[in-house]
Amino acid sequence: MKEFKLPDVGEGLTEAEIVRWHVKPGDPVKVNQVIVEIETAKAVVELPCPFEGVVAALMADEGETVDVGRPIISVDDGSGPAAPAVGEGTAGARAQALAEDMVPEPAAADEPPAEKRQPVLVGYGVKPGAARRRPRKPSAASPATSSAVAPAAPAASPAAPAVPARPSPARPAPEPAVRETPPTDSAAGSAARRAAVLAKPPVRKLAKDLGVDLATVPPTGPHGTITREDVHAAVEAVADAGRTAPQAVPAARGGEERIPVKGVRRATAQAMTASAFTAPHVTEFLQVDVTGTMEAVTRLRALPDFAEVKVSPLLLVAKAVLVAARRYPMINSMWDEAAQEIVVKHYVNLGIAAATPRGLLVPNVKNAHELSLPDLARAIGSLAETARAGRTQPAEMSGGTITITNVGVFGVDAGTPILNPGESAILAFGQVRDLPWVVDGQVVPRRVCTLALSFDHRVIDGELGSLFLRDVGAMLEDPLRMLAWG
Repeated sequence: MKEFKLPDVGEGLTEAEIVRWHVKPGDPVKVNQVIVEIETAKAVVELPCPFEGVVAALMADEGETVDVGRPIISVDDGSGPAAPAVGEGTAGARAQALAEDMVPEPAAADEPPAEKRQPVLVGYGVKPGAARRRPRKPSAASPATSSAVAPAAPAASPAAPAVPARPSPARPAPEPAVRETPPTDSAAGSAARRAAVLAKPPVRKLAKDLGVDLATVPPTGPHGTITREDVHAAVEAVADAGRTAPQAVPAARGGEERIPVKGVRRATAQAMTASAFTAPHVTEFLQVDVTGTMEAVTRLRALPDFAEVKVSPLLLVAKAVLVAARRYPMINSMWDEAAQEIVVKHYVNLGIAAATPRGLLVPNVKNAHELSLPDLARAIGSLAETARAGRTQPAEMSGGTITITNVGVFGVDAGTPILNPGESAILAFGQVRDLPWVVDGQVVPRRVCTLALSFDHRVIDGELGSLFLRDVGAMLEDPLRMLAWG
């Protein structure tokens, strides 16, 4: 019997949602056969099975969010008895087994060295025992804390420690006060309480960004761990407490709908919040006569090299950004907060923001600065098609250096785009409209659009941002400048 544990399919992802199972208990499976679709914070991914055998049990339900490293399916490969499947009265037993697996066990003096990891498919498998927690030394305040929170109960036998069952996916509403701690005036006491809280590093960072004290958050995760939902619930509870109760009004016709925020939408919200309140944004606007660009697009479409690719104004905007980034390398850089350094990147992974039914995705064209114009057109078209089909992979959204967002396709003139995390500039391309324009002293109708450049003012000052935006606009006014400057 072998168990397949949820792997980290991206860069540091901690959880994923089970979207759809392709197999059921009793089905035969082969190595690399797709068995499940999962939705991470970045994309929907199909997972292949690393084993061959018969499906013994599905250990997670569709719609359930699972932590990386947790078993999601067991396969009978002939090495042991098959486990009962989910949905056959074993949910409680499965939760109990998973909880028992997390209980720390003291190492025996004569315990042999840990077994070496078995070779498995790349990206799968975790180090044996990685889910176990080290036993914590009991603090002097523990008895008082326990007696203040829990009612009197019969003492448990030392040979059978109590193991909490895995909580239901439906999290109860947070209560105003769920923990009591002995009063202390020392900073050491506060630090000890914070250290005793069980929470993963991403959750601790989220709590720090939102100003939430984890010691006051009621946990709902396995074995008293605090989840992201617990932190957000604590913030909502404080906000609700500060609001004045509204007057009773008749219910509005049509009612309300609540949509759970998870997967890509939740990751986008968290990333945009972190970006907006971390990087000091500055946005500059420039109206540009793009009549020359629109004429160039028409001529490119007639060339044989572009016969099977889509040629749009976005293609020439992308080319202008690549040429301007070569002229001003600092625009294609990032701020390293930990090292307090500016990292200038001499390659361009050009991000193209795409609106999809799953939310905003920003896949990027790797090494876009090395591509010819026809190849750049194919790459942008492929990114857009893959994103609309929901097949964008995490690797395609990682490592971006500068981004373009085309708001003009929605009939919008301009906006103030928010930086993609890890980047220092993003250009918004507005709709192209017929407007009166002064040319050689005469007012004539021209094709005009608005460009909006947002940049990180820690890296890019006003002069650099203005020069970059001016050059992009100049190349869109006269596309021949791309040849002269590129």
